[in-house]
Amino acid sequence: MKSNVRVRFAPSPTGPLHIGGVRTALYNYLFAKKHNGTFILRIEDTDQTRYVPNAEQYIIDALKWCNIPFDEGPNTNEKFGPYRQSERKEIYKKYADILLEKGHAYYAFDTPEELTAQRDFNASKGKMFIYNWQNREDGKLVNSLVLSEEEVQKKINAGDKYVIRFKNPQSEILYMEDEIRGRITIKTNTLDDKVLFKSDGMPTYHLANIVDDHLMEITHVIRGEEWLPSMPLHVLLYKAFDWEIPKFAHLPLILKPVGRGKLSKRDGDKLGFPVFPLAYTNEETGEVSRGFKEDGYFADAFINMLAFLGWNPGTTEEIFTIDRLIEKFDFERVNKAGAKFDLDKTKWFQQQYMQTKDDEKLTDLFMPTLEKKGINMDKKDVQKIVASIKERAVFVDEFWELASYFFETPQEYDAKAVKKSWKEGTSDLMKELIPVVSNIEDFSSKNTEKEIKEWLSEKEIGYSKVMQPLRLCLAGKLAGPHLFDIIYLVGKEETIKRIHNAIEKIES
Repeated sequence: MKSNVRVRFAPSPTGPLHIGGVRTALYNYLFAKKHNGTFILRIEDTDQTRYVPNAEQYIIDALKWCNIPFDEGPNTNEKFGPYRQSERKEIYKKYADILLEKGHAYYAFDTPEELTAQRDFNASKGKMFIYNWQNREDGKLVNSLVLSEEEVQKKINAGDKYVIRFKNPQSEILYMEDEIRGRITIKTNTLDDKVLFKSDGMPTYHLANIVDDHLMEITHVIRGEEWLPSMPLHVLLYKAFDWEIPKFAHLPLILKPVGRGKLSKRDGDKLGFPVFPLAYTNEETGEVSRGFKEDGYFADAFINMLAFLGWNPGTTEEIFTIDRLIEKFDFERVNKAGAKFDLDKTKWFQQQYMQTKDDEKLTDLFMPTLEKKGINMDKKDVQKIVASIKERAVFVDEFWELASYFFETPQEYDAKAVKKSWKEGTSDLMKELIPVVSNIEDFSSKNTEKEIKEWLSEKEIGYSKVMQPLRLCLAGKLAGPHLFDIIYLVGKEETIKRIHNAIEKIES
């Protein structure tokens, strides 16, 4: 492994960053950090027709929330800047000219109408039209391979629209290596001569991508498998320039939860989950797309889940900090096959992280909910409540449903719980319990439990005959944390009030 590993995440700012893109960024970051390398963000905005103004900032904000910081990028340590391709367009013409001079590219003046006519003609013969060695010099197409230098220059001077196409080598077998998929071979005769540069002064993705990767000294190109068909052209471009070829690794797709196919926003909308890290507002339509952050997921849980969509450590261990992911990540454990997105598993990761989160931080997240409801309680007491309920929560926004009875006297009682716990004579037992509770001076959870149990023992009353209905009085249901923790947190006065309230409502 080279000591100067340099990788890049190069999204196009055409909309919100899909979780497939986030995973690509994550794997690049993990690989770079494992080898003490550099992780670069490059904005590939050569296609100005699809450019979305707020998309670049969204990408940066998303990487920040995901804790995937870039070492170089727009406005950050621009060692090989600028890092937006739209600001580098003067660079690319030079390299297109080099390819022309070396005979690896040519001018093509065919109009869209002429190319459509060629496609239609081939289709009428049951064939597919491919602009390549079979027809580029047969006289039916208009390019610098059949025109003289004078004719080419005359057309350019006249302002005729043109493109510069790559001239694929004829009748060769190209051998390539992929870090995940192994040896790949392809016959060059099957390739079309892709457009590299347009007369409007803008390069296509292929030329800009290769030139930038070379100039930015990228050692490993880690990207989604949708770019696998472009690998032969990119390798041939490196060969044409006589440049060192970086190592390639094409990552598997993230698939729909059900059936085959790439996970899309439509799948998320249909099945009720986000496919973007952050919520995104389309500035033109006003449409808001859901985000994992706004849906209540923790960033570290989201990243842990995402790392396992296509990679595994080879053990049964599943909970990994970012540092552990960096330590364990390698291409040998990246799958070739696509990975299905699993919403239940995603929630499982979230719940695992919920259990390990600092109670004070969770309380800070919960406090705004209480403030909106006009509830003013000491933060330390709220923190104790949070600690008692978080094991049953997946998201912070579930805290209120799990803990509302800590803050408000129940006005309704679960019908099944009443039937199960409130028997004949229960009201009398609750009335007997009231002075016992009233006389407890040390109202800590431990002491209250001790004194009430002593009373039950003295009176020879069965434990469940009092404890279950008492829980019902306090919480309105039988589920919840330790009963005496609830008693302590709601306080003596409120406990007595709730017993009275339950007796009145249940017996009425």
